[in-house]
Amino acid sequence: MPAKALNQQLDVLCAGCEQVIDRAELAARLKQKSSLTIKIGFDPTAPDLHLGHLVQLNKLKQFQQFGHKVIFLVGDFTARIGDPSGKSQTRPSLTHEQVVANARTYAAQVYRVLDKHNTAIRYNSEWSDHLKPQELIKLMASYSVARLLERDDFATRYKQGDPIALHEFLYPLMQAYDSVALAADVELGGTDQTFNLLAGRKIQRDYGQPSQIVMTLPLLEGLDGTKKMSKSLNNYIAFCDPPDEMFGKLMSLSDTLMWRYWQLLGLGSADQLAAMHRQVAQGLNPRDLKLRLARQLTALLYDDAQAEDAQQAFIDRFSHRQLPKDIPVRRIKTNEEGHAPLPNALRAAGLTAGTSEAMRLIIAGAVRLDEQKITDKTMMLQKGSEHLVRVGKRRIARLILT
Repeated sequence: MPAKALNQQLDVLCAGCEQVIDRAELAARLKQKSSLTIKIGFDPTAPDLHLGHLVQLNKLKQFQQFGHKVIFLVGDFTARIGDPSGKSQTRPSLTHEQVVANARTYAAQVYRVLDKHNTAIRYNSEWSDHLKPQELIKLMASYSVARLLERDDFATRYKQGDPIALHEFLYPLMQAYDSVALAADVELGGTDQTFNLLAGRKIQRDYGQPSQIVMTLPLLEGLDGTKKMSKSLNNYIAFCDPPDEMFGKLMSLSDTLMWRYWQLLGLGSADQLAAMHRQVAQGLNPRDLKLRLARQLTALLYDDAQAEDAQQAFIDRFSHRQLPKDIPVRRIKTNEEGHAPLPNALRAAGLTAGTSEAMRLIIAGAVRLDEQKITDKTMMLQKGSEHLVRVGKRRIARLILT
C-alpha cells in the first residue's frame, strides 16, 4: 500500500479514538495484510443494542469501507459469567435461556449499521463451551492474581472488603481467549474495557499469535447526562425503540448533551459541528439542531419516511393547537452536579403534594415526560434541559432546569 494511502487510512481509523495501542503496530499490520480481522464483542445481557453501541459500530463501519472483515461476537458464554468492569458488586448470572433469547435479537439490529456481506456474527460458546479443564488451567496460568487486582474495580472492592467471586476473575481471561480463537488483528471497545482488551494482547502472545491492536472509544452518556448509556441503568435509547419513542427521547436531551451526541455518533464532521456552534452563537435555537439530530438518528436506524413521520408526530404533539394555551412554566433549580431527581422536580413545580406522592404516581405510570410514560422513580433531569410534564390528565407544566 502506498505510504499516502496508508496514512490516510490510519487517520480515518484512529480518528475519535481515546487510545490506539498502538498506531505503529496498526500501520505495520496494514502493510502485511490487505484485510484485517476486526473483533468487537457484546454480551447479550438485554435484548437491545443502544446508541452507546453505535459509537463503536460506526468505527467498525469505517473498517469495512476499507475492506476489512468485522467479527461481531455475541458473548453468549461470557454473559453467563457477567462482566465485572466498573461494577461495585458481583453481577447476578444470567441463565442460558435468558442469554439465548437476548442474543437472537442482535443480528437484525447490527445489520442496521454494518454491511451484512462483510460481517460475521459469531458466538463465544462455540469454543468456550468445549474448553477442557486442562485448557482452562493453562489459560488461568497466563495471568496472576496481582495483575488482576490492578483493575480499578477489583482493587476498590478488595480494599473495601467487598466480596469478589472467583468466576469474576475469569471474565477478562475468557474475553482474551476469544481473541485467540478468532485470531483477531484489532479489537474495539469502550474505555471501560481497556483492561480486558489489553489482556487479549498478552494472552495472544502466550498462545503464539501476534498481539491484537487495541482501540478504545469514548463512552456515550445516557439520558441522565452523567452515567454511561447502559441497559442496566435504564438510561438508554435502544435501536428497537419505536421511531416516535426514539425521536421523543432524543428531543429530551439537554442542549449540552446534544453536542456530545452529534460528536460521538458521527453525524457531522468537525467543520459541520463548528458551523452549527456558530449558528447557535448567532441566535439559532438549539432545539432546531436537536430536531435535526433526532431526524438523522431515527432515519439511520429506520428510514427517511419513518423519521419524517416521527418528527411530524412530535411537532403535532407539542403544537399549541393540541396543548392548553396557558401551560405554566416552572424553573427548577438543579443540585451542584447539575441534576434534579424527577420526584423532587414534580414537587417543586407544584404538580404533586410531595416527593412521596410523586414517586407513587411515577411507579403507577401516571407521569409523562415529553409525552413518554415514565416509571423510573430514580430518573434525573439535567440542567439546561426543558420538558413538558403531565401528571394524570389535568396537571401539566413546562419545566426548565436551571
